[in-house]
Amino acid sequence: MFIHLNPIGGIAGDMFIAAMLDAWPELKPKVFDAMRQTGLPSDWALELNSASSSSITGKKLIITGDANNTHFSTGNFKDICKRLSDSALPPAVIERATDIFHRLAVAEGAVHGKSIDAVHFHEIADWDSICDIVGTATILDLLNCSEWSVDDIPMGSGTVNTAHGLMPVPAPATSQLLKGYIMADDGISGERVTPTGAAILTHIAASQNTKRNNGRLIASGYGLGTKELKGVPNMLRILAFEETTAEFGTNNEVGEITFEVDDQTGEELAVALDILRTTQGVLDVVQYMVFGKKGRLATSVRVLCYPNYINQAIEQIFLQTTTIGLRKQISNRSLLSRENISLDGVSAKKSIRPDGVITIKADMDELILNTSTQAERSLRRNQLLQGATKKNEKR
Repeated sequence: MFIHLNPIGGIAGDMFIAAMLDAWPELKPKVFDAMRQTGLPSDWALELNSASSSSITGKKLIITGDANNTHFSTGNFKDICKRLSDSALPPAVIERATDIFHRLAVAEGAVHGKSIDAVHFHEIADWDSICDIVGTATILDLLNCSEWSVDDIPMGSGTVNTAHGLMPVPAPATSQLLKGYIMADDGISGERVTPTGAAILTHIAASQNTKRNNGRLIASGYGLGTKELKGVPNMLRILAFEETTAEFGTNNEVGEITFEVDDQTGEELAVALDILRTTQGVLDVVQYMVFGKKGRLATSVRVLCYPNYINQAIEQIFLQTTTIGLRKQISNRSLLSRENISLDGVSAKKSIRPDGVITIKADMDELILNTSTQAERSLRRNQLLQGATKKNEKR
């Protein structure tokens, strides 16, 4: 799976979480539980509400609590890391959250001319920022995303009020984190990317390559920010894709049906499986012996077919075998590119391996036409392969 980010309104930690939970709402309990495991006071509320911006509906993350108890820690980088490591969070989540904080510390240190150990977080040490970072780390740990990409990042303009006073937009730490990214001025003012949002982008290593892999869209989500922007919805959209291209050869789907039979004679089952092999859309039928319930010897059967023929294959299975139940699924498969060729009048398949090695397999049904023993078939196959190798070398 790969995910693309559209920072239409901008990027912030709460917007990222809201967009991801809009796409995968089933993750919300685990994400909120992780936020609580940071030590979030019981009187602080976590909410994921439906909202809209410029008529676009999405989710908004709201974290509220006692204004007199807003800080997770003293703001020291080491203290934050210790608080995280001492928590009950999974190690992978702690590692991700710590990395995001480390990126923020490096950026703040570069801006203020300090080492990361001397950096003192202000807004980032607030409970809502801690929840944003831990919530993000939890989502990333739960999802298996192989690649991230992002559109041009809105620059924004004006100033933002910080603990150090008024700062230009983008904030200095944000600018430090976004070095190398393409930014665009769409004419809309305000802080469009927060330091936390920028740190998340660098943590996931979001690319801005214009050429992305083809993919099947499987999910989308909209995370809304707190401010209203003039002329544009203040939201972050995510689009999740299932990869459909392989590194080599082709990638596609195949229907897979499996079942067991323990009450049909071998003779009857052989006839049934031969009929299945000739059923339209069926690619292959394999069988192997297994031990079923009560120690019975049974035959396990796997049928591969084109996905749009899976129902026809199932119908034939119930008609030709004694099974009264089966399992079915659509599986992804990768195929090497292959070419049908002729070797001295015998059909064969030619494939190229990832390392460039060419393999050729002669068709057994045609080999047996002019041979009578296994030794003759083996000799004939080797002769054909040697001839094909010489032809390739001449080319």
